Amino acid sequence: MDLSDLVIFKAVVENGSITRAAERLHRVPSNVTTRIRQLERGLSVELFHRQGKRLILSEAGSLLLDYADRLLRLAEEAQDALHDQTPQGVFRLGASESIVATRLPEPLNEFHECWPDVRLELQAAASHRLLTCLKEGTLDAVLVAGPVSHPDIEMERQYREELVLVTVKGHKPVHHPRDIAGSTLLVFENGCAYRQRLEDWFQRQGAVIGRFVEFSSYHAILGCAAVGTGVALVPRRVLMVFSERSRLGVHRLSPEWRWVDIVLAWPRGRKGTKLAALKGVLRKWWGANRTAT
Repeated sequence: MDLSDLVIFKAVVENGSITRAAERLHRVPSNVTTRIRQLERGLSVELFHRQGKRLILSEAGSLLLDYADRLLRLAEEAQDALHDQTPQGVFRLGASESIVATRLPEPLNEFHECWPDVRLELQAAASHRLLTCLKEGTLDAVLVAGPVSHPDIEMERQYREELVLVTVKGHKPVHHPRDIAGSTLLVFENGCAYRQRLEDWFQRQGAVIGRFVEFSSYHAILGCAAVGTGVALVPRRVLMVFSERSRLGVHRLSPEWRWVDIVLAWPRGRKGTKLAALKGVLRKWWGANRTAT
C-alpha cells in the first residue's frame, strides 16, 4: 500500500463509482479497478461490497477511509513543512453558520487574494459536528464558540460575540427565563453551542421550557420569531442581514450569558504554511477588535 493507492481509494469512495473516480483522476476505469483489487489483495480485506455497478463501502473500507484521510493529510503537511514556503493546496475550514454569514466574507476574500494557490474549502455546521470533523482529520481548522477543551486540540481566541434574545416585536421585556417560561424555543440541532447556552440559562434559573423547534438557518429562525412562533438566542450581528428585523423584539441578557468567545481551533501540534497564513489574516481582521459588535 502506498499513498497513490489511498488517493485512488478515496476517489472511488467520494465519487461512488469506478467510472466517475477514473474521470476525476484522469485514468481509465480498468486501471482504477486494478488498483482497488490490488489494494484489497494486499490488505487481505474486501473494501467494497459490489452490487452490480454499485460499490458500497464495507466495514473494513470505512476503517481504512479514516486512516487514509489522516495519512494523506500528514503527507500533505510534511510536504508543506519541508518544501513549500508559499501556502498552496487544499485547506479545509469549518465554521458555524453565523460566522460564515456575518464574519468570514471579508477575511476570506483577503485570504484568497493573498494566497491564490490555496483552495480553501468551507464547511458550515453546528459546533459539535465541526469539532468531531476536526478530531477525525476531515477539517484542518474550525471557528466555533469557545472555549474548546480537548487534549488533542489547540485554540486561539479571535473575538467576543454578543448574543441577544429575539422575540416578536411588542413582547414584554425579558430579564429572566421566567419571563418566557413555557415558550417555544427556536433552535438549531443538538450540539449547537448557542442552543446549549439557552438551555443552560433556563435550567440554571429553574424555568420551564415549552418545546423546541429545530431549524437549519438563522433566516428561518428569525422569520418565525418575527411572527411570534417562539423565542431564540442569536448573535446580534445576524440581525444585520435579516431584512425583517424591524419586526423583532431584541432583549439583552446579563453579561454572564450575553458574551461568548469565538476561537480558532486546530489539531494539537499541527503546523504548516496554510494554517499560519489563515491565522495571520484573521489576526489582521479581528486582532484589533477583540470585542466585536
